[in-house]
Amino acid sequence: MSLRTLFLLAVVAVIAVFAAINWTAFTTPTTLSLVFAKIEAPLGIVMLVITGMVGVLFLTYVVYLQSTILLESRRNARELETQRKLADEAEASRFTELRTLLEGRSSALEAALAQSQSALQNRLDGISADLKATVEQSGTVLSAYIGEVEDRLERKLSSARGMPP
Repeated sequence: MSLRTLFLLAVVAVIAVFAAINWTAFTTPTTLSLVFAKIEAPLGIVMLVITGMVGVLFLTYVVYLQSTILLESRRNARELETQRKLADEAEASRFTELRTLLEGRSSALEAALAQSQSALQNRLDGISADLKATVEQSGTVLSAYIGEVEDRLERKLSSARGMPP
């Protein structure tokens, strides 16, 4: 039990003990004024009944407040669970959307990479063909120069020996 509950029980016990000790004074009839009439009744009993009614009224109010808070708490818990489910669904949809976006960008990058590799391969093939043609042409030109140098050398050697070319 909480400290408040123990305090309230102690107060009720003190009132009960006080009423029991002074029961004869509580039950002694006196004249009471009700503003518009006068009655003969025991003042102690009237005051105990009024105190009991106030206690029951406060107890009813506390029960009402606690039940209202409990119902509000349950309603908030349901709303929180609903919002949590919505947030989870939204997060799952964002992940799905992100995955779709990443897959799309990945496939676009792969396509661009394949295209640039193809263009690079075509360019390398063209450069290779040009280089081969240039090497063959250089070989042909070099052979022609070597042939021409050989002819000149043979002419010089023949003229130096005195032979006709």
